[in-house]
Amino acid sequence: MEEKNIKANRRDFIKAIGLGSGALLMNPTAGFSSESIKEEIAVIDKKDDVYARRKIDTDILIAGGGMSGVCAALAAARNGAKVVLLQDRSRLGGNASSEIRMHIVGASQLKQVWRETGILEELMLTESVTNPQASYEMLDYVLYDKVFSEKNITLLLDTVMYEVFTDGDNISRINAFCSPTEELYEITAKKFADCTGDGTLAALAGAEFMRGREAKSTYNESLGLEKADDITMGNSLMFEAQKHDKPMPFVAPSWARKYTFKDFQHRRIGSYEYGYWWIELGGMEDIVNDGQKIRDDLMAVVFGIWDYVKNSGDHPKSANWALSWFGMIPGKRESRRITGDYVMTQRDAQAPSLLEDRVAYGGWPLDDHLPEGMDDTSQKPFRSIPLKGPYSIPMRSLYSKTFKNLYMAGRNISVSHVALSTTRVMATCAVLGQAVGTAMAYNIEHGLTPRKLCSDKGHLARLQQILLRQDQAMLGIVNHDEQDLARSAEVKASHETADGSAVQVIDGVNRDVQDGKTHQWRAEMTGEAPWISLRWKKRQQIGTVECTFDTGLNRFLRLSGQRYVQKNQVRGYQPETVSDFKIEVMDKGKVVYEEYFENNYLRKFTHTFPPVQADAVRITVTKTHDDKLARIFEIRCYA
Repeated sequence: MEEKNIKANRRDFIKAIGLGSGALLMNPTAGFSSESIKEEIAVIDKKDDVYARRKIDTDILIAGGGMSGVCAALAAARNGAKVVLLQDRSRLGGNASSEIRMHIVGASQLKQVWRETGILEELMLTESVTNPQASYEMLDYVLYDKVFSEKNITLLLDTVMYEVFTDGDNISRINAFCSPTEELYEITAKKFADCTGDGTLAALAGAEFMRGREAKSTYNESLGLEKADDITMGNSLMFEAQKHDKPMPFVAPSWARKYTFKDFQHRRIGSYEYGYWWIELGGMEDIVNDGQKIRDDLMAVVFGIWDYVKNSGDHPKSANWALSWFGMIPGKRESRRITGDYVMTQRDAQAPSLLEDRVAYGGWPLDDHLPEGMDDTSQKPFRSIPLKGPYSIPMRSLYSKTFKNLYMAGRNISVSHVALSTTRVMATCAVLGQAVGTAMAYNIEHGLTPRKLCSDKGHLARLQQILLRQDQAMLGIVNHDEQDLARSAEVKASHETADGSAVQVIDGVNRDVQDGKTHQWRAEMTGEAPWISLRWKKRQQIGTVECTFDTGLNRFLRLSGQRYVQKNQVRGYQPETVSDFKIEVMDKGKVVYEEYFENNYLRKFTHTFPPVQADAVRITVTKTHDDKLARIFEIRCYA
């Protein structure tokens, strides 16, 4: 084949799958045919200097590298599975990344004690300590570092999935394309997770999904519509600005929209540094296929609002402010929702029960946005109904009813539109990711489908215990782990407070659950360094000691471009957290293993060492980050 024909074929291929215009990111099936890819693969086989063809076989393929995909990948990999994480952008984090810059929010909005824990807490604590400058690019770095450093994860950035192959009621393979490196991937896996937000993997596979708003009668929801429609919530585009020491003029482009004071009667322009979640459009259009147009319209809104702020005369304090960043990728709230064996509805959030197969929780308000967005400024941009407390999210809403090996986490889970208005936020999506990643690894190990897992009480209970041990956010699940040696130990301490008895480190509860008990050992950090010990009547083989520390779950912990948000939290080390401590493993009063740790900032701390025979473990706290009490929620010990 002549070189010119190869190049022409390459151009035809790019055009066919829509990568040249970016259309594939909005519509994965637009202009694509399997014949075109087969033709190009034939060229690849003959010519090594055009496209490289890569075949990968793995345990788990996760499509989507937002917060749910990142947490799913880390959870699955840490539980022993080989994972390929596919992300169509050059950065991880999705709506939280520096490309979009949305807040990571969730059940902490209840303003109680329900900040999500597990992998998300680890990521947020790491970001807070690593990133005192509050840079969104540093959040990108933290996510990349965690994923890239995990040996069981293969990370494919800038890689777009465009085709899915099925075999009966199983997905067998996906095809993907990386434009910057001119690589075609054929990836086979045992389990697949759709963390795309748009439900792209499921849609390409032909799985059943929902879209739009249901009628009240569909699920008996008072917040539903009289008649169902295909309308969704819209997308938002953010901006940031900085204050300078001199006036900073602004000239709006010709395509910017024009606004007056009346347009903001329902939309507050407060600070100028970060704005604004209500810059929203697209709900009345096809939120996926019309993505290019929605983005362009949102750009016109952003620059029109900034023109109003700078040049209307209504905001004279903006004189020294200038734009420092604006997004080019809209943050999405809603598109497809993949149908599972259980569809969560309004009742599950407002009148919740402890569902037997619960693996996560949520707590964001029922927060439904006006689909017209900035196209109709005469209406309020949202309806928000606060919840009284957290609610359970079941495993049955996290896998597809169509395919045995398709899971989902994020805003595309099995929920009604009304329920989506609370489950869609990123902190909730992240804990769903940890639940799904852990479940996929568990099901591979035990040869289970997700439906079989949920119907088998024994396996379901074991999965919940694994999640709890790994600090996953759940409701009403306490430690019943038969392998945890600490549960049979006698607990003593150098001293304790009246409400912080030492025995609470083995009471099975690893956080404040608002039942009147602290569920943690507390000891004054004055005089002798406080210590707590676990002792057994018989010698045990011990090779792992785990501690759950206090990280102030009653507070917000989020990265934001708004300074007032940062003032309401503690950036950096959380004051309650144990910083420096010593672990001693003893046998008949003699220390057989010891290790000293400094500058800990994590809530869940796990230390593994060569197993030893011992009859006691002692932890001595020598420093907290800024608290007068040593605080430990839980201690676990394993062989």
